[in-house]
Amino acid sequence: MVAFLVPHTQPTANMGLRYNSASSAISLSEVRFAWRPESAPVLDISRLEIESGQHIFVAGPSGSGKSSLLGLLAGVSVPQAGQIRLLGQRLEKMGGSERDRFRADHMGVIFQMFNLIPYLTVVENVTLPCRFSRRRYEQAHSNGGLTVEAVRLLSRLGISDPLLNRPVTELSVGQQQRVAAARALIGSPEIVIADEPTSALDADHRHDFLQLLFEECRNAQSTLVFVSHDTSLSHLFDQTVALSKINRAGSAISMDARRDS
Repeated sequence: MVAFLVPHTQPTANMGLRYNSASSAISLSEVRFAWRPESAPVLDISRLEIESGQHIFVAGPSGSGKSSLLGLLAGVSVPQAGQIRLLGQRLEKMGGSERDRFRADHMGVIFQMFNLIPYLTVVENVTLPCRFSRRRYEQAHSNGGLTVEAVRLLSRLGISDPLLNRPVTELSVGQQQRVAAARALIGSPEIVIADEPTSALDADHRHDFLQLLFEECRNAQSTLVFVSHDTSLSHLFDQTVALSKINRAGSAISMDARRDS
């Protein structure tokens, strides 16, 4: 029996949400963000709309604000100005715990630094989001159970016995990146955010990873936001967003802001 780390005794407006597929899954309007009040803005975006179910490639050089944008979309950061609407909900209006709940229920995030839990096994790391979200737990359970679904995703990414029950610290960097991807995909989240998710993968594993990512997102009708400096991948996506063209802060980003972003 799964013990949920975040109790769901009272339904909220965000629970069970499946946004209208004809509408925007992600909408930014007049968003400005700086890491510190005295710093120059890292992001200044007039408008960004991403339709539900689209697979979007976000391109931009180092320091262009890519990671800052993903932090805003994931609800880890909040803007100084503007609106961020995800699945019809105003993210910047939510408190910290409400954003955490929203992210747990509706978003799968592949972090650039992986953020795996070192004392958990490979399978336990993959199933972890389902301990925070009843919605994702029930979705994974309907696909055969948490462990079965975790093993299926890992197998598609080339990870199987005897690695499944080992601590993630015993895996290579490339293997850890694949575990992080499986963790983001379990439970069919409506939005998947990927920050440089292929940086540690060789050509064969990159192909397997992308194939699984697109297939899982199509099956779940998930919206995919994929950030990478590797523009050779951009032709695989529905649309490419050049951050340098929509970010009005571009040329004004200070060296200090570049370091932070």
